[in-house]
Formats: sequence, C-alpha cells, structure tokens
Amino acid sequence: MADRSYERISRVDLRRLARIADEERDDLFARRPDWRLLYRRRALCAVLHGRSGLHYCNGLSGIDQFDVCLFFATHAEAPFPHHWSVYRDFGESKFGRRQSDHGYTGRRVHLTGRSLACRPSDDPVAVLQAYLRGGRSPTARRIRDGAVVLISPRSYLGYVAWPTLVA
Repeated sequence: MADRSYERISRVDLRRLARIADEERDDLFARRPDWRLLYRRRALCAVLHGRSGLHYCNGLSGIDQFDVCLFFATHAEAPFPHHWSVYRDFGESKFGRRQSDHGYTGRRVHLTGRSLACRPSDDPVAVLQAYLRGGRSPTARRIRDGAVVLISPRSYLGYVAWPTLVA
C-alpha cells in the first residue's frame, strides 16, 4: 500500500492498460452515441505518459497512478471533448495501491482523450511527435514533460514516441 510503486512495467502490463482504455472508450461511446458517431472509426492511438511513461523507460521514477491518453483524428464537425477525463482501477497487481485511493483495489488509471489534426490512417508516432514538438497546448506541454509510450495500436505496443532524438 505504498504511495509510489517501483515495480517494472512490462509489456503484459501495457496490454492490460490498453484493454482498460479500450473498455472505457467503448463504455463512453455506448453512453454518448453522438461521440460514437463522430469518433468510433477515428482512433489514432493510446499512450501511457507522464511519470508512469517515464517509469516504463527507466524503471526508476516510480508511479503513483497510470496516466493514459487516447488520441483521435479530429472530425471536421467537432473536436473530441477535451474535458473528458475518467479514473479506472488497474486492479490487484504487483503495483499495489496508493493509501489515499479509497475504493480502488489497485493503482488508479487516469484516462483522458484528445483529437489531433490528422487522418485516422496517419502514422501515430509521426503525428504524436509533431503534436508534442509543437507544444501549442497546455496538454501537449504537460504530456511531453514525461515519456510517451504507445499502448495501442497493438503493433506499436511499447514503442517510446517521446522523448525523441530528432529535434
């Protein structure tokens, strides 16, 4: 029940986070048919970011929660609601639980969503790097302060999109 866990994040853990993100996206679209209509076929990727992304890379930073962001290709009729934010339970695991997280059996997973100016078929790594490099929004600046690790699409699982050696 420590506040921060220093257990290594494995690819199995990344797949579990991807499942949680998929389930929450499906639940959101079931509750909001208007967003489903616009965004169900516009998913670009999902990433682990912040301190938890950095911990995946270096194994030293520790995590207090998992921060996950779902990115979508912007629809011409409306951007994905930037205020969408939800917490889920990672469940029992080697990461334990923060003492202050009452009602959770494991670490919290904080999920947010954003839309980016791109096509759904664009390369998610290139789109993310351009977004983060540009740093025009507070969200982009906050996300690029840690590491950004793709958890979906599955073919990119574990790919570190940020930081990058290319300026």
